[in-house]
Amino acid sequence: MALSLSLTLLPIAVIVLLMTWRRMAADLSGMVGWLLSLLIACLFFSTSWEAGLRASLAGVVSSFPVSLMVLASILQITFMERTGALKRIVVFVKTLAPQDKAVQIMLLNVGAGTLLVSIGATPVSILPPILVALGYSTFVAVALPAIGFDALCTYALLGAPLVVFADLTGTSLVQAAQVFSKFLPMISTLIGFGMLWIVGRWDLVRRGFLPCLIAGMTNGGTAVAISYIPFFASGVVLTGVIAGSCTILVMLLYLKVTGRPIIDRSGLTEADLAVEKQMSLSVALSPWLILCAILMVTNFFPPLFQLLFADWAMPLAIIPGQVIKTRMLWNAYTWVLVSTALSMIWLRPDRTAVSETIAKWLQRAPRPTLAAAVFFAIAFVMNNSGMQNIEGVWKIADPATNMISILAKASASTFGVLYPFVSGYLGLFGGFVSGSEASTIAMFTKYHLLTSKLLNVDPLIVIAGTAIGGGLASVISPAKLQNAAATIDALGIESEVIKTAFVLSALLTAITAVMAQVLAFI
Repeated sequence: MALSLSLTLLPIAVIVLLMTWRRMAADLSGMVGWLLSLLIACLFFSTSWEAGLRASLAGVVSSFPVSLMVLASILQITFMERTGALKRIVVFVKTLAPQDKAVQIMLLNVGAGTLLVSIGATPVSILPPILVALGYSTFVAVALPAIGFDALCTYALLGAPLVVFADLTGTSLVQAAQVFSKFLPMISTLIGFGMLWIVGRWDLVRRGFLPCLIAGMTNGGTAVAISYIPFFASGVVLTGVIAGSCTILVMLLYLKVTGRPIIDRSGLTEADLAVEKQMSLSVALSPWLILCAILMVTNFFPPLFQLLFADWAMPLAIIPGQVIKTRMLWNAYTWVLVSTALSMIWLRPDRTAVSETIAKWLQRAPRPTLAAAVFFAIAFVMNNSGMQNIEGVWKIADPATNMISILAKASASTFGVLYPFVSGYLGLFGGFVSGSEASTIAMFTKYHLLTSKLLNVDPLIVIAGTAIGGGLASVISPAKLQNAAATIDALGIESEVIKTAFVLSALLTAITAVMAQVLAFI
């Protein structure tokens, strides 16, 4: 048992060592971890080579809502950069500089951050230069964009992690959203207070208490409302878009009621004014406006939703008996590509912009896409270890040869009734290793299902606690913090950010873990 458990944990341990000790990127360390997990599964856990390779491919295909969305969203954001659309949006955001610093932080990092990450943009790339231009330190400009959207990270990339959760647990999207919504008002509000503490310690927490409470409850409360109101049932993947927009609107309303200015153009430079003259804001926003319009139709028009989500699910059975519903005509990555193409009508890119977009995309996209896919492959190899083709039937003949079953039994005996609490920190660990909440869900879902069954606790709450912990790992993700630091020429500051962010993420994860512990037994 001890040897089997050690071999099961070895691939993950190697990935952690490669990332921390050798500072190897997530895609390369993930590839090493996948190869090692495949070898261990086949050589020590009675897994046929065909089963191991089929499981790996099944994992890659299951990652499409995330990996292909990464591929498509990087293309879109690169296109918007090369056409000047992103620069125009940044100029507009810079004018949202109210006199109330707490409101400004909520407006940009919770509202805009949640909205941006939900449509596939990257707050850690877009927001740091804006925060620096508004007078914040490089430390703050790196830290805040990495944490502001974390509560609703489940709805990033137009709900990709939520789709993965629903598919792997066999629940509907609405049921999945309702499980997550139990955590969100509390976690979103606490993230807001955490950001205020980073910027101005307890003095700013005291002064910004009311706007922070309003923003956090609006952001998380919107997610609750969408998951429970029947009208929104088919559009829960748009929760992040709607919640981010509502948070922005509520903060603007708060400014209006308290008599503070909403728009402040005093900080614009001559270069900013020149950018404004070159392109209207509506044209700059056209890729996102078109995307949101298409997604509203495909999700809120019931016959079309039924057609794309259910009737044309495009199922694949790479492992016989295990069906993967690809839903390629419903998943957001298809419509990101369509909206990018349609926006060319208004943005009118020249040949140089198009060629530069493609060249930069080919440089940027492959490795993040691979990183998103490889952790799914690892999860599926571990989930299906011990599987063989026995007289035409693919099955795990002996649970003692399944890596996840071994982990589940060891965890149940070690943690007992405290297992739901531990799940939050497993998520933080998984998010740090994989850099993705969706990958964290893929890695731990079967493990949690088996362990929760042994302990007779609610597995969906346990998995949701892990997923939120995975989202909270964004603020300690080296890749994301380096990305943020690079945009403001402050490489090296990320190591200082991690010291503070680690304490904050650990505390927030502790609260998530306590909530999971309580909710799992209700």
